[in-house]
Parts: sequence; C-alpha cells; structure tokens
Amino acid sequence: MTRTDTNEQTRMRLGLLALLVALAAIGGAWAFQLIGGYIPCALCLQQRVPYYAGIPVLLAALLVLRFRPQLTFSRLLFFAFAVIMAYSLYLAIYHAGAEWEFWAGPSDCGGNAVLPDDAGSLLAQLETVRLVSCTEAAGRFLGLSFAGWNAVATLLLTGLGLLAALLPTRAVNRSGL
Repeated sequence: MTRTDTNEQTRMRLGLLALLVALAAIGGAWAFQLIGGYIPCALCLQQRVPYYAGIPVLLAALLVLRFRPQLTFSRLLFFAFAVIMAYSLYLAIYHAGAEWEFWAGPSDCGGNAVLPDDAGSLLAQLETVRLVSCTEAAGRFLGLSFAGWNAVATLLLTGLGLLAALLPTRAVNRSGL
C-alpha cells in the first residue's frame, strides 16, 4: 500500500463520517419536527438549506473519490462542502446568539404560517396558528438549544470537509519502486 492509498482511504473515511454526521443532524431536525412536535422558526428552516445543498456535494465528492481517486476534483468538492457547512455554522451561531440575546434576531421571524384562500377562514386559522420566535429556544439539552447543537455539528462538518480537502494527494508509484 502506498502513501497515496492511505491518504485516499483517510479522505474516504473523513467523507463518510461527514456524511453520517450530516444525515444525523438533518434527520434529527426533521424528527424533532415531525415526531417531537417542535415547530421550526424561519431561521431553523434556513439552517436546513445548507444541508440540502451540502449533502449532494458530499456524495459527489465520495463518488468521484471512489471511482477516480487520482482526480483532485474530489478535493475541490470536499472544499465546497466545507464552505457550505461554514455558512451553516454562521447561521447557527447567529441564531444561537439571538436566542441568548447576544444580539438582535431578525425582525421578520415569527413563523411560517400560510394564509388561507378565503377571508372567512382567516379568523379560524388565526386562533390555531402558533407563531415561533427565532429569539426563543424551543428547548435546551445540556445547555444548548437546537441552534447551538447545529453550530457544534456544522463546526465538526466544516472541519471534516476541510481535512478531506486539504489532505495531500501524492503521486502513486505504480512500479513499486
């Protein structure tokens, strides 16, 4: 086994770990919403978008690495994944900071209610709609809100993506010398 084989295997392991963490994070968000009954605020929903963009990029990086490990394109895809997750980290820190009142949250964050088609049912809907503020944590676990845990997850994902991208690729010595 050459040094490059080891680096590519390490890159693959880092990518697979990132995929596992990313799927667990977005799956957890959906589970808390659908099973746990937590209603996400607008910032919560916005924090999901980088996962929807990043996971396919990560899958592409893993596929390129699997079938064409000599290409540096997989490193570029891992770097793109890291950039996407860094944006998610920014959103998560902003959201958690607004919850802790370190800074003001968005002024337009009050939920994602859909208005009815007719005015007659507007009053009935207003009685049942529950608005969710971006500045109030839905709950905390070990002192962190969902946004705080997303910051931890995206920090890890950004780091994994950067490690996979920056791990050196060396020329394979096929002659065995």
